[in-house]
Amino acid sequence: MSNARLETRIWLLQRASAAVLGLCVIVHLGLIIYAVQDGLSAAEIIGRVSGNLAWFVFYAVFIIAVSLHAPIGIRTILNEMTTLSPKQTHLVMAILCLVILTMGFRAIIGLYTAGVGA
Repeated sequence: MSNARLETRIWLLQRASAAVLGLCVIVHLGLIIYAVQDGLSAAEIIGRVSGNLAWFVFYAVFIIAVSLHAPIGIRTILNEMTTLSPKQTHLVMAILCLVILTMGFRAIIGLYTAGVGA
């Protein structure tokens, strides 16, 4: 694959992930506002979210979008502001992506299973 084609695909991936993130942030912030206005406690929120497959899928999509979007942005910054080679910036991007995925999925799995067996 040519460098120009790769850069175009990375650019498109970041724009697509930004669109998904925009929707996820709106839903997430709406939920926070709803929960705060209703006076829900953390325990009540966890009770409503844990074990709910729809919320698990929603937050999984959110995490995947973040894990794609953020590393691409960091890659761009590293390319513009450092002397790292393209291979090195891709390595940093891949590591950051894996860290975000690992931490994010650990969080939502923990939340999803929080109420199980309680």
